[in-house]
Amino acid sequence: MMTVTHDVNPFGPHMIADPYPTYARLRETGPVVADPPGVWVASRYADVQRVLRDPRFGRESFGMAVERVFGAGPVSESFSRWILFMNPPDHSRIRSLVGKAFTPRASERLRESIQRIVDDLIDPLEGRGSFDLVAELAYPLPVVVICELLGIPEEDRGRFEDWSAAIAQALDAFTNRRPDIIERANAAADGLTAYFRELVARRRREPCEDLLSAMIAAEDQGDRLTEDELLATSVLLFFAGHETTVNLIGTGVRTLLRHPDQLAMLRDHPELIGTAVEELLRFDGPVQRTGRTASADVELGGVTVRTGEGVTVFLAAANRDPAHFRDPDRLDITRTDNQHLAFGAGIHYCVGAPLARVEAQIAINTLLRRFPTLTLQDGTPTWRETAIIRGLTALPLTT
Repeated sequence: MMTVTHDVNPFGPHMIADPYPTYARLRETGPVVADPPGVWVASRYADVQRVLRDPRFGRESFGMAVERVFGAGPVSESFSRWILFMNPPDHSRIRSLVGKAFTPRASERLRESIQRIVDDLIDPLEGRGSFDLVAELAYPLPVVVICELLGIPEEDRGRFEDWSAAIAQALDAFTNRRPDIIERANAAADGLTAYFRELVARRRREPCEDLLSAMIAAEDQGDRLTEDELLATSVLLFFAGHETTVNLIGTGVRTLLRHPDQLAMLRDHPELIGTAVEELLRFDGPVQRTGRTASADVELGGVTVRTGEGVTVFLAAANRDPAHFRDPDRLDITRTDNQHLAFGAGIHYCVGAPLARVEAQIAINTLLRRFPTLTLQDGTPTWRETAIIRGLTALPLTT
């Protein structure tokens, strides 16, 4: 087993501002490397895809790892019931229940509603001269969409930003065990669970045409969803339903503005927005890495991963692998056959991917149409202090 040397350490703070040089070195170093012993790192496309699709790589030990980091508290109780961290059959049971709300067809039916939300957010920006894309479009858009889907009342929607940021940072706690991160994460998980407990009670009394009411009805039918699973799934859907889309829109717009030839092409040919969003996902996706545990000895990239050993897979590194993508460090919004792994693969493929695509397509095309001279303001970008979920805290733009 090889060890990660300092210059290819994929878990250091240098990964936040620009992880891609490190990813390139990881791919060159070998198919898998390990540090500490028992935790492997996969960065090449073939190896990452293999881990994501092979049922021998699962989530068996995740619950114990969460409790070891966060203690037996709100984060452990919530995360242990997220389908993101479950194996079949529980994963299949819960995913089949919520997945209907996020199919491509269901997401396409929301286009008119999403366009209305985007227009309502952009209208006040007209004539301003400048604005912060993250605060005024990238963040509020997916929050409003997921809140409407779940049935969260409009007056409650300002309560979640700090909680959501704390949960996002909590995902980094497995390699960055700062006590303040752990404390904030437990407080956020406790707050979100308590909020949804109250909202579930309200929806039991007054059902609506929303996803939360549908999940409550399924729970009432028996053996589909327990109360604890209902609460944890509500927290997950709210968090995952907006957190990555915020960063896809923010980082995606920044990427386009830094590639004026591709920006001009998309402005002239807005019909390219579908392939453009896929390329933005590949080029600098919002989720950088995830993990699995081997339930058997598995050969991976010429080495043996032993039963019980963990594998961290770098999705963003795989998406720049020259063995799979031609000229991978070049942004090409016309790229075809773009089988990126930004949404994962296998049974844990992102359930909200169709909705995220529609939101990003509408937001970016509308923004470019409404502001034909949009430019980046000078200055160093401010990245969130999260390495797993990559995104900007702000993106000041001039119109």
